[in-house]
Amino acid sequence: MTDREPDYRPAAERPGGLIVVVLLALLAAGFFGWRWWQQRQAESAATPAASVVAPPATPDDAPPAPPVAQGPQNQVEDIARPDEGLPPLADADARVRSALTELLGGKNVAAFLQMDGFVRRVVATIDNLPREHAPVQVWPARPTAGRFALSGEGVQRSVAPDNAARYTPFVRFAESIDAKQAATLYARLYPLFQQAYEELGYPGKYFNDRLVAVIDHLLAAPEPQGPLAIRVVEVKGEVPSEKPWVRYEYADPKLESLSAGQKLMVRVGLDNERRLKARLRELRAQVATARPGAPSRP
Repeated sequence: MTDREPDYRPAAERPGGLIVVVLLALLAAGFFGWRWWQQRQAESAATPAASVVAPPATPDDAPPAPPVAQGPQNQVEDIARPDEGLPPLADADARVRSALTELLGGKNVAAFLQMDGFVRRVVATIDNLPREHAPVQVWPARPTAGRFALSGEGVQRSVAPDNAARYTPFVRFAESIDAKQAATLYARLYPLFQQAYEELGYPGKYFNDRLVAVIDHLLAAPEPQGPLAIRVVEVKGEVPSEKPWVRYEYADPKLESLSAGQKLMVRVGLDNERRLKARLRELRAQVATARPGAPSRP
């Protein structure tokens, strides 16, 4: 969580980005702080986002994809049959943009989403959310105006009381999306998501099962009460700087040890977190097709 202290100018914040063509862009994930956007500005943009591949998850930092022997547990064809004649993943941007525009409206697509390599961005980001880091290069959302607001001075600070208000418009956007329609669109385009997931290094694994597991992980995020204490740690380099890089950490070790996705859920504020969880539960009810006690699919 390294970044440069702001120049008292609005920076930008990455609002969310997982509309798995569905709503996961709104879930919670996409609420990376302004520091991530600034970090992105400092990084090289030479590598196209669509070509960035996240390393496979491990049991230590993320819930693993289901074993191949079990077969798909949450079959998307139980939601809707995939469209026939889908273009190859590398050529799918126009088709995906058209479908998202129909669902969300062109204004929202332009305002919130990063459409080049969108499917790959979504899949990589979802796969990364239960880990310690979710690389900004693959996020499927555009930055929005705003600044991560802190109260106090010095090393020990807290999240400002009005910080959560910056997320409210995006939460309302999430609440405006029909979960059933979003899940149906996701199922229609599903072969693209499956291909992108296998490209990450999960041949034979089923992306929708991973999606359900990640939603469950986000729903398990804690809901701390009161102001969140933040520790500001200066990152010293070899060359002194008037505007040193700093790392923002939760003062509570339990919060600081959370995954990237759960930290995002906590950061949006208690009310917004609960509202987003309500939307996630609605989405999960649409995409989690496995029934308790149902036999594994072949």
